[in-house]
Amino acid sequence: MLEGKIAVVTGASRGIGRAIAEKLASMGAFVVINYNGSKDRAEEVRQEIEAAGGAAAIYQCDVSDYEKCGTFIQDVIKEHGRIDILVNNAGVTRDGLLMKMTEEAFDQVINTNLKGAFNTMRFVSRQMLKQRSGRIVNMSSVVGVTGNAGQANYAASKAGIIGLTKSAARELAPKGITVNAIAPGFIETDMTGVLPEKVKEATAAQIPLGRFGKPEQIAAAAAFLSSEDAGYITGQVLHVDGGMVM
Repeated sequence: MLEGKIAVVTGASRGIGRAIAEKLASMGAFVVINYNGSKDRAEEVRQEIEAAGGAAAIYQCDVSDYEKCGTFIQDVIKEHGRIDILVNNAGVTRDGLLMKMTEEAFDQVINTNLKGAFNTMRFVSRQMLKQRSGRIVNMSSVVGVTGNAGQANYAASKAGIIGLTKSAARELAPKGITVNAIAPGFIETDMTGVLPEKVKEATAAQIPLGRFGKPEQIAAAAAFLSSEDAGYITGQVLHVDGGMVM
């Protein structure tokens, strides 16, 4: 269980981030729900957590902004004294074929998905080093391993997360801090919900288990990697993908 732990979850107002925030709270952690644009949804998550007997707060921050990330993390530390768990889940997609992809579409995805994870880790690591403890969980993706046509920017950002995770894990391990990544496959979220039914059926046919996963299954993996039980696991990429990559 995670009683007394302070957890920061980025992009926690919906989908996988929301499920992770609710799971960590159910295990006793105080959860800081980070959001960028959807305050109402973040507030909804906070209310759900509190209704279930948990504790949480919401905090607006665009994680792609280095300075704002520094302020965000420092504010959490001032308020709560420590940060025990960081889950980097904030992410965006701007899909398009390589030959038509704009510089803006590439930069936006890299800045949020990859640089955003660096920003929070950079500021959280100082506090965790002082504590000589901490859990960092970064959200990669199956496409960060396999690549995907029409997602050069997204796949690059998620592959970058794997390199970032392994490098940080090596740096921080001597101080008792673990850094791991989760690589979800196709999960039932707003992001996949917009896919045409035929595309969903064709995609499911490529998955050995024959179906999309649920946000709660990613949340369970994140909760495990955030727990004491995972204290001897670091620098790993856990595939939760129905067998797509094996």
